[in-house]
Amino acid sequence: MADEPRHLPYPAPIEAYGKGGFRFAGMSHRGSLLCLPDGIWPWTPRQASDITEAALEPVFVRAQDIGLFLIGTRSGGWIMPPPMQARFKALAISVDVTNTGSAISTYNILLGEGRRVAAGLIAEE
Repeated sequence: MADEPRHLPYPAPIEAYGKGGFRFAGMSHRGSLLCLPDGIWPWTPRQASDITEAALEPVFVRAQDIGLFLIGTRSGGWIMPPPMQARFKALAISVDVTNTGSAISTYNILLGEGRRVAAGLIAEE
């Protein structure tokens, strides 16, 4: 698709993070990331309060391929709104909200084990 944002067309471990971005697959990206079963995409949220159902729509579309969705919110102190929690529950996706570093560590381990994991990672300065 011509209007599709540039992305890495396969999942990959996150190699490093900080200074407003991430390193993965020998590349770097400035800004937040959405790590999905079919690739790594830029993600619009810059802070936890920016996470909306619209921002999570790519996750919901791929629900059959995701067992656990990790949300890295820098400090990890975000409480997901109940309607959003209900949508994840209805799609049988478990969610864990934590700090970005912990979300990356868990994502990398589960990805390496071949598990059905995805992550939304908010960039840290």
